[in-house]
Amino acid sequence: MAVIAVLLIVWIILVVALVLLGRRALARELATLVPNLTRLFAGLLRDPRVPFRAKLVLGGTVLYLAMPIDLVPDFVPIAGSLDDAIVAAFALRYVMRAASPEVVAEHWPGDPATLRRILWLAGGGTRRARP
Repeated sequence: MAVIAVLLIVWIILVVALVLLGRRALARELATLVPNLTRLFAGLLRDPRVPFRAKLVLGGTVLYLAMPIDLVPDFVPIAGSLDDAIVAAFALRYVMRAASPEVVAEHWPGDPATLRRILWLAGGGTRRARP
């Protein structure tokens, strides 16, 4: 529980720092990333158009993200969260190929540009490509 509290505090500090540095759009993306990924994964897991194997990948990703042990510890600034983002991005890339980009985009509750950035991180296309 203490780890979650520390991560939440670091996340809030990073968002506030971005706002203070004048990077409001980036701060908003970061502030909504985790809730948006949660809603996206939940929607994809319930969607009958998503193949079972893709749902297994999503379930495994959720378990990995919930685990307190990561490839890079979360207390490491920036890099600690980056491994979680990369794992989520690769899972989404797989789901996009297994189901379709339209299904993923349909369940994404946030800014479409943020989803494009996540998929770009996983090598799922260019930033200009539509999910």
